[in-house]
Amino acid sequence: MHDSTHNAQFPAEAARFWDNLYRGKDAVWKGDPNPVLAETAAQLSPPGRALDLGCGEGGDTVWLATHGWHVTAVDIAPTALRRLTQHAARAGVTDRVSTQQHDLAETFPAGTFDLVSAQYLQTPYDLPRADILRRAAHALTPGGLLLIVDHGSVRPWAWNTDPDTRFPRPEEIFDELALDPARFTPVRLATPEREATGPNGQTATVTDTVVTIRPT
Repeated sequence: MHDSTHNAQFPAEAARFWDNLYRGKDAVWKGDPNPVLAETAAQLSPPGRALDLGCGEGGDTVWLATHGWHVTAVDIAPTALRRLTQHAARAGVTDRVSTQQHDLAETFPAGTFDLVSAQYLQTPYDLPRADILRRAAHALTPGGLLLIVDHGSVRPWAWNTDPDTRFPRPEEIFDELALDPARFTPVRLATPEREATGPNGQTATVTDTVVTIRPT
């Protein structure tokens, strides 16, 4: 496993928020992969190089690595990356995982990828999401896939439980990226529902907003 910390100055408040979130509990997430990520990646063959943006404690990263992917895992929170490293070691996939600490508003991983995963890349702080996701699309190899999954409904255990929260439609998310239609095609624009379990065992029906994009 390769670990790297980039020297850009992380916005202190955002970095502190996310690292404190992880430091406040032994584990924030269950360590399982996000369902849409697992469903989508299982259909891609052969596994290649993946980029996990906002990887957290590494449930998606480790799942991808155990299924043959070589994964670059990126997060702003060093505590999350340390836990991911431990998770990868327990799963025996350290040779297929590298971690990088980035504030994606400032820096982005180098290289090209067969799969870029942005699972719930949402934050209470300002983030140039469209710019980041546009850059992610341009980091795809020919035939690669950008998978964006956002929250499409309020989850009872979320940091934002405002019932009046507006969730953009998948078409809006895709249009906001302003990608060249001659170079990129939306493959899936959907809002599937699923039963989800929160960090303390709560259950609820939630909606995901799913956008997948391929280079043409």
